[in-house]
Amino acid sequence: MLTKQKAIVVYVLFSIGWIIVTDLLMELFHLEHFTKIIVSMGKGGIFVVLSAVFLYQMLKKTEQLRKTVEEEQQLSTLINSMPDFVCFKDHKGRWLRVNDFGRKLYHLEDVDYFGKTDLDLGEIVPFFKETFEHCVKTDEEAWEKREMTRAEESFMTPSGEIKTFDVIKVPLFGECGERKGILTIGRDITQQKLAETLLLKKEKLSVLGELAAGIAHEIRNPLTSIKGFMQVMRETKTTNDWYIGIVLNELERIDQIVSELLVLAKPQSQCYKPFPLSDAINYVVHLIIHEATLNNVDISIDGDASDALIYGDKNQIIQVFINIMKNAIEAMPKGGRLHVRAWKTEDRVHVSLADTGIGISQERLAKIGEPFFTLKEKGMGLGLTTSMKIIQEHKGTFEIESELGKGTTVYLSLPMYKQAEEADR
Repeated sequence: MLTKQKAIVVYVLFSIGWIIVTDLLMELFHLEHFTKIIVSMGKGGIFVVLSAVFLYQMLKKTEQLRKTVEEEQQLSTLINSMPDFVCFKDHKGRWLRVNDFGRKLYHLEDVDYFGKTDLDLGEIVPFFKETFEHCVKTDEEAWEKREMTRAEESFMTPSGEIKTFDVIKVPLFGECGERKGILTIGRDITQQKLAETLLLKKEKLSVLGELAAGIAHEIRNPLTSIKGFMQVMRETKTTNDWYIGIVLNELERIDQIVSELLVLAKPQSQCYKPFPLSDAINYVVHLIIHEATLNNVDISIDGDASDALIYGDKNQIIQVFINIMKNAIEAMPKGGRLHVRAWKTEDRVHVSLADTGIGISQERLAKIGEPFFTLKEKGMGLGLTTSMKIIQEHKGTFEIESELGKGTTVYLSLPMYKQAEEADR
């Protein structure tokens, strides 16, 4: 593309050349005086027309350039006003442009980032070195998949705050499939994650309150036994080893029940690691069996997935099964059966939880999972919403089938953990 200076030089040279060449040709052909006048007027006219065309093109290019500059300024203003991280890199991962939010986030206000890679910036701002190294890895994953990727990423800021971002990476390719660049957009969802944590905690406390009746009933039985044997020993004024053994066993039983309740109640930080899915299922069944017995609900378990491992947060998966099983029990006010089945496919483990309750209409079924929609007279309607969110975060699927008068079946599917995955983490 010609610059202004080059365009002027070309115009001047062309003008001089035009005058000299045409004058030489006129002298070479020895034209008559009148003919020379006509030819001079003609070449002058042609020169004027060519000059006008040149000037028009220059003005046109100038106007296009002005519009392009204005549009770029508007786009720059728009991007810089966004409360999101926006960054564009070339095919080698070198930073070409980042908005003001991104520069402030990574403390790059006084850094010339243009043309530098994430690793280069990690050396300039050592605090974010690990974060930049992670960006290199996720960029490469997006390149290899050749499609848009989306994930949640968390890191600590110099102020000590843990920031969580919903990050979208869009790899760009040329016509021949070569890498051209990559666009990264990150939305700060820190407050949203905190709100989700609070809702999960509130839902958990609600579950604990509803489980209290069954737990209290289960604790009262061993307490009655202990009280009876202690009264016998006081009246007989003798110590019986058999009585003491029973008392100790009942106390251990109470301790186990309370421990299970405390595990569910105490705050838990997210801890992703491999664990048998059957452990979570059996734990919840054992925890909720008291309430099921009180409501005349029989719980059965079968399947061939006892050795199936998944990678995730065990406490969150437990919360999912508690929400589903409690809903099933509440859907059978006159008693019934809850059948839990687990099985494996090539790379996934599946669980179905089928009850013989009152069922759900198709109209209401379509709304289940929406925040604050509930079929209960009391409750916030967050149980299944939370459960679906947890399963989604574990890269699983959550489906519900139901028919009025026949019951409801919940289908869960989660990716199985493999040793090779751990090596890649």
